[in-house]
Amino acid sequence: MFTLKNMKRFLSLALIALIVPAISARAGKIITDSVQSSILGSEVKFNVYLPSGFDKTDKQYPVVYLLHGLSDNYETWAKKGSVQLVADELISSGEADEMVIIMPNAGDPDTHNVWNGYFNMPGWNYEDFFFKEFIPTVEKKYRIIGDKGHRAVMGLSMGGGGSTVYCQRHPDMFSSCYAMSAWLDNEAGQVGGNNTQKDKLYLVCQAVRDHSALDFIDNADEATLEALRTVKWFFDCGDDDFLVQLSFDLHMKMKAKNVKDELRIRNGVHNWEYWHLALRMALPFASRNFDR
Repeated sequence: MFTLKNMKRFLSLALIALIVPAISARAGKIITDSVQSSILGSEVKFNVYLPSGFDKTDKQYPVVYLLHGLSDNYETWAKKGSVQLVADELISSGEADEMVIIMPNAGDPDTHNVWNGYFNMPGWNYEDFFFKEFIPTVEKKYRIIGDKGHRAVMGLSMGGGGSTVYCQRHPDMFSSCYAMSAWLDNEAGQVGGNNTQKDKLYLVCQAVRDHSALDFIDNADEATLEALRTVKWFFDCGDDDFLVQLSFDLHMKMKAKNVKDELRIRNGVHNWEYWHLALRMALPFASRNFDR
């Protein structure tokens, strides 16, 4: 007997059958590439998300640099953050612009013996590499518009701190910064604790302290503050995250210096459930702040 309940189920399945192929037809892709760095003396791998139709046009695209956290690598946003699925859905719905998303490598799970970090430190001048070698190379290869108005940076934890400091030190390069659960300072030993052995974990912890986003605001002169006001800022951290105080403190310091930002303290901790939702907010935020 074909009941009303059966009819509703049939209609639901029929709707899904229509929607899924439509979304699949507009699916982007993720590929792995690499840059040979003379500054780092090594090959640096990265993942890149290319929107649907990238290979069928000569169109230029805005770009998001999406940075991973400590002990992760360039594959993590794809494997744990479902970046392809999220980007496809947001672009298909019109919530985010068609964009290229670049996910560079700056870490490894073996934090004591393998380099992690986005800043310059003894033996690892990653910031120099990022701005002098990496950005020029990938933006030429992947038809990126390549100006402040069409370039954004975001990331989680170590990558959230890296995104913030990159925008502080290079405000002419980025239209927006979305920092998730950001590691913005290490004065209180939030990461690494009392680790005093001069291994690579010690060095990245010291580099985060040396590049404190909070100290930067405290020491900024008026010309620097005016440059920071040209960037759109968003800080997003869980209420039970061990780094939440840093985001709150930076927000208050920026507010005192009349540098506008958005702060969201949502329910959550330092995990992928939180960052997956953050990404769904971050890509539309970057899109709203690209030049039109």
